[in-house]
Amino acid sequence: MEGYKNYDRKNSIHMHPSVVVNVAMSADGKLSTRERRQVKISGNEDFARVDRLKAGSDAVMVGIGTVLSDDPSLTVKNPEYKAERQRNGRPEHPVRVVIDSEARTPPGSAVLNKGDGMRVVAVSERADPERVRVLRTKATVIVAGKTEVDLSRVLDELGAMGIRQLMVEGGGTLIAGMVRAGLVNEIYTYIGSIVIGGKDAPTLADGPGWTRETDFARLTLADVARMDDGILLHWAVKRV
Repeated sequence: MEGYKNYDRKNSIHMHPSVVVNVAMSADGKLSTRERRQVKISGNEDFARVDRLKAGSDAVMVGIGTVLSDDPSLTVKNPEYKAERQRNGRPEHPVRVVIDSEARTPPGSAVLNKGDGMRVVAVSERADPERVRVLRTKATVIVAGKTEVDLSRVLDELGAMGIRQLMVEGGGTLIAGMVRAGLVNEIYTYIGSIVIGGKDAPTLADGPGWTRETDFARLTLADVARMDDGILLHWAVKRV
C-alpha cells in the first residue's frame, strides 16, 4: 500500500507516533459487560466524532481481546472522509494494527479482511510458528518481545513505516500497557448515561494497576463537551 508498505527499517529516520486513546465507557467506568459483550454506550454524534478521528489517523490499534470479542473492522465509515483521505494521497483506511502476543487473530476476522489497506499484527517470540505463517499471508507481522509484545518496539516499527498518528481503541489491557510504557499522548473518554456494573467488567486501564501515587498516570483536562446523552472528556497525558 502506498505510503506505508515499502520502508527500510535499518536506514529510516523515525520517531514514535503520537498516540491518541479513544474509549466509550459507562457512568461507572466500564467498557463492556463482564462477559466482554459489546454494549452501545454512545450515540450517532459520538460515532461520527470517532470516525473523523479514525480518518485523521495513520493507523488504528486494538488488542487481541477486542478482536476476539467484537470482531471490529477498524475501517473508516463515512464516504466523504474516505474520499478526502484519497485526495490527500492516503489510502481509504488507516493501517490496522493488532497486538497479539500468541498470534491468536483468526485469519477470517474482519480486521484482516474488510476494506482495502495494510494490516500489521504484532506478536511475541512465543507465538506459534504455524499461526504466524498463516498471519503473514494476511498482514505484516512484527515480532517484538520474548513472551509479551514489546509495545515501545512496535511503535518504533510503526514510526519507521511513516505512521505519525496512532489511534488506540482498546481494550483495557492494551491501554494500560501503553500508559504504563509512557506511550500515550492524549485520551478521549466518552462517558455514557448507563451503569453496567460488575467488578470483573473491563475498564479503561485493566491489569494489576498501580499501587503507588508516584506511578499514577497524570492527566490535564483539555476540553469538555456534552454529546448525545453523555459527556466527552479530552485529556492530555502529562510527561514525567
